[in-house]
Amino acid sequence: MTHDEYVSQDGTALAGLLRSGEVTALELIDVAIKRLELVNPLVNAVVYRMDDEARAAVVGSPPTGVFAGVPFVAKDLQSNYAGHPTSRGSRLAANHLQDTDTELVRRLRATGVSVLGKSNSPEFGLLPYTEPELWGPCRNPWSPDRTPGGSSGGSAASVAAGIVPIAGGGDGAGAIRIPASCCGLFGLKPSRGRVPPGPVRGEPWQGAVVEHVLTRSVRDSAAMLDATHGPEPGAPCRIAPPARPFSREPGEDPGRLRIAWTTEPMLGSAVHADCADAVVEAVTLLEGLGHEVAERSPRVDGPSFARAYLCMMAGEVGADLEEWRRALGRKPRRGELEPLTWALGLVSGAISARELTDSLRTLETCGWAVGRFFTDWDILVTPTLAEPPPRLGALPPSRMERLQLRLLGMIGSGRLVKLAGLIDRMAEGAFDFTPWTPVFNFSGQPAMSVPLYWNAEGLPVGVHFAARVGDEATLLRLAGQLERARPWFKRLPHVEAPSMGRGATRAEP
Repeated sequence: MTHDEYVSQDGTALAGLLRSGEVTALELIDVAIKRLELVNPLVNAVVYRMDDEARAAVVGSPPTGVFAGVPFVAKDLQSNYAGHPTSRGSRLAANHLQDTDTELVRRLRATGVSVLGKSNSPEFGLLPYTEPELWGPCRNPWSPDRTPGGSSGGSAASVAAGIVPIAGGGDGAGAIRIPASCCGLFGLKPSRGRVPPGPVRGEPWQGAVVEHVLTRSVRDSAAMLDATHGPEPGAPCRIAPPARPFSREPGEDPGRLRIAWTTEPMLGSAVHADCADAVVEAVTLLEGLGHEVAERSPRVDGPSFARAYLCMMAGEVGADLEEWRRALGRKPRRGELEPLTWALGLVSGAISARELTDSLRTLETCGWAVGRFFTDWDILVTPTLAEPPPRLGALPPSRMERLQLRLLGMIGSGRLVKLAGLIDRMAEGAFDFTPWTPVFNFSGQPAMSVPLYWNAEGLPVGVHFAARVGDEATLLRLAGQLERARPWFKRLPHVEAPSMGRGATRAEP
């Protein structure tokens, strides 16, 4: 199989070729690895190699499952693979081997995917771009001087660069949808509770984080959701199961939907003309498809939401570092963490239980307000991001802000760092790049970024769609309709491959 033949098929089609005997799992692995070794020096998407294990797993016993033999890259952040580290983009965790698979990984393995490696991500998934000190910056295949987004940036770059058709992602403030927009991919964040997060941690980021995948086709995303959704043993809350398999939805007519739209930021202050134009063009397309469309939007107290979200994140970082203290038998050291992570960890020790609870109530209130908006509307359409993919290094914290964070970290006092106003200063611009996506993590609603627009520079600009809690079916039906009306699958970046960037680390046998 040539690479051109490989990238002309989605994961569903590749699995079909394997089942029919037209290709073997080893052939699929080999063409994917050849592509990885050609383009990864440029994009720096895959930072840890597992292809030896993938090859060994298919020798003598052809894989089974809906994605049997399909090459896959895992996100190196939350899902644990036994015998391999989960670096979380951090020097602190880079060499810590995991004892067991998480529940989602067990379900992913059952689909038959061949896991080739793990993808680049920012430290602890805290940032909407992928430039960790540990692995170096991940680059956008559409333009290597641009970000692929984050925190699932390495996964998105792996798919966009033609290494794999499907890659793992996790979304706590837009981290599937952000890189989907930056890399011209389809990215669905399922409803809260749809995909199992445990058993290591039951509700990451107070339930805001949901894991799924990034793909080029809608049907691959739907089929993977069929394979991975549903509560795990011990889960305290359960979301209603779908009425029928998700994989049936992309081919179905969504009917006439009531669709609201806006280009006004919920959290930030401005939106780039390209992102607004993408929505306006999508609205015209939706009207042409027969949907009822009107300019409406829910109201969100942006400054209150931003500060509450950062307070929650600081608490989560502090708890993460406490877990690492227990695991290592010592406190994490400042040199093992990036300045932002260290500073948030310090601040967490100065946040009172009352402050944290008040912040969580603020987030819940915003989430409920957004949820109530959908009593009158089936779908809300916005830009995914406030601007096209920015250049590497352009998003905060800047070099000066990093220096300030280092100086604050040297103080070693959470109280003093808090008094320095770290949370308040960060909240002022924290969501300027992502003024819509985080809201739907706390409302719990499913949302997706759809690649419907490329700007004059040839950069992808995603359009964001959200639906009611538990209603992934409507999103997938609408996505399938949009995919047929405005096909994007064959639109791929031309990736040159000079010798640059950092190579992936191969797992020890």
